[in-house]
Amino acid sequence: MTSRPASGGQESSGSGDIGRTLELLWDTGPRPSRGPKPGLSVDRIVDAAIRIADEEGLDAVSMRRVATDLGTGAMSLYRYVPGKAELLDLMLDRVRFPDRPNTQATAAGWRAALEGAARDALAVHRRHPWLLRVDQSRPLLGPRALATLEHLLGRIRPMGLTDPELVSTVVMIDGYVVGAARTQVHQEEAARSTGLTDAEFYGAQIPALEKAMATGAYPTLASLSPETFTAAFDHFEFGLGRILDGLEVLVQQRGGD
Repeated sequence: MTSRPASGGQESSGSGDIGRTLELLWDTGPRPSRGPKPGLSVDRIVDAAIRIADEEGLDAVSMRRVATDLGTGAMSLYRYVPGKAELLDLMLDRVRFPDRPNTQATAAGWRAALEGAARDALAVHRRHPWLLRVDQSRPLLGPRALATLEHLLGRIRPMGLTDPELVSTVVMIDGYVVGAARTQVHQEEAARSTGLTDAEFYGAQIPALEKAMATGAYPTLASLSPETFTAAFDHFEFGLGRILDGLEVLVQQRGGD
């Protein structure tokens, strides 16, 4: 299966019926007593929508398309999910928080907790590139999201920061991950759409760049080592490490662990 972000406008989380979506997230809403398609459920609908988004992009997801994928009529889906806006929030909850973690703080320290959270989030965005198409500045908080946040905050509380600073730390890491994921996903999409690998793309520029370096106008760039721009250097891990180093200084100042 080839995942790809779809072209088109940006979607937004929390843009549907907030109360009904929260009922579905917390599994407190009314369940259809019967339906025209035996076995149809919210979980099956969400799984089908995610599968379509992963394979064809977010623009391909519609209530009609999901119904077709499930072998039923579109009206049957509305007995379970009010519409695409609410379905999108259910999709976000499922892919961003795939498991409900053990909320007991583990023995590993706060740095390991943030490293793990960042790497997991990057992997999620790589598996589901359509996440980058969704404005998640106002997320709906279901049990999966709260369990994940509870677990992470419990592990980083020994940092000794104030409560707003702890939440800001989580927000900062998430923002870094989204930026890195966007760069990686866009690079992969460019390679697919153009048929050129990164090596081929930049290799085509070498003659022009060599002429530019020979002019002497770019002495710092000309002095860089040959391995500077190779894929061997992990920019994501380097940046994550420096963010955590900075937090380490703050933790030491506050007397945290």
